[in-house]
Amino acid sequence: MTLFGTGRVRRRAAPPRLLRVSGALLAAGFGTLTYASLVERQWFALRRASVPVLPPGARPVRVLHLSDLHMLPRQRRKARWVSALADLHPDLVIMTGDALSSMDAVPAAVAAFGRLLDVPGGFVFGNNDFYAPEPRSPHRYFTRRTHVRREVDLPWEDLRAALVERGWADLNNRRATVTTRGLRIALAGLNDPHTRRDRYDAIAGPADPASVVRLGVVHSPEPRLLDRFAADGYDVVLAGHTHGGQVRLPLVGAVVTNCGVDRSRARGLSRWGSTMWLNVSAGLGTSPYAPVRLLCRPEATLLTLLPVPAAGR
Repeated sequence: MTLFGTGRVRRRAAPPRLLRVSGALLAAGFGTLTYASLVERQWFALRRASVPVLPPGARPVRVLHLSDLHMLPRQRRKARWVSALADLHPDLVIMTGDALSSMDAVPAAVAAFGRLLDVPGGFVFGNNDFYAPEPRSPHRYFTRRTHVRREVDLPWEDLRAALVERGWADLNNRRATVTTRGLRIALAGLNDPHTRRDRYDAIAGPADPASVVRLGVVHSPEPRLLDRFAADGYDVVLAGHTHGGQVRLPLVGAVVTNCGVDRSRARGLSRWGSTMWLNVSAGLGTSPYAPVRLLCRPEATLLTLLPVPAAGR
């Protein structure tokens, strides 16, 4: 009996149909990646939403919500788009963190805000205002919360000085009151929860009842903090950090949020409890090491705060 043959093994050729399917899948994957990295991540959008939170008879208040610019000096197109938002004539500008992405990004970020710095505003910081993004395998983003480097290596103090000099309120673990077009607005913000810099006790207590509206501001929308804002009587909380999921799938939506909030709230306006609204911005940028967006255009949000219907407040 022959146990080992001496001839060459003949391999059966792959069926033509299998080759065609494989080629189509490869082409589709390449096309999707090209679209996500070259087209959608620079296809900036303005999302508009109305929020009924003002006292009856109050005139509307227009709040421009910016988040997660992740600016680099070379991103002139993004800077021009953000600067042009001043043409919307908002009453208030709120920036919910991650304006920076490199050591030399402060001038680029300030230039991007442009004429918006002439409008009353407030800001908090995010993790990438303190720590530079780092290269890592993309699968880590989908399997666990992002690792954060522990040394301060971005010039967040320079960014803070530039924004405060132009009149924006530093809301990092602070309260403030701003007046815009004769309307008093109460603000309370937290430093970055993602790097455990938040100190809610520094702002705890009932929100200012004398203001026409009370806004909470935080980078990462963590439920433990949203619950405290709601308990203290804030009408709306503005947050970012999630990038809207950055990659969204049909019928699924955001795959991850990178924080404690559920995937259904990865972007957009939603109710948090019976008395407070939450707006999570999908943001305007990405990490330079993951420059893709899929079914999740980069965005700014124009919120129009309206009077509550007579029976609603």
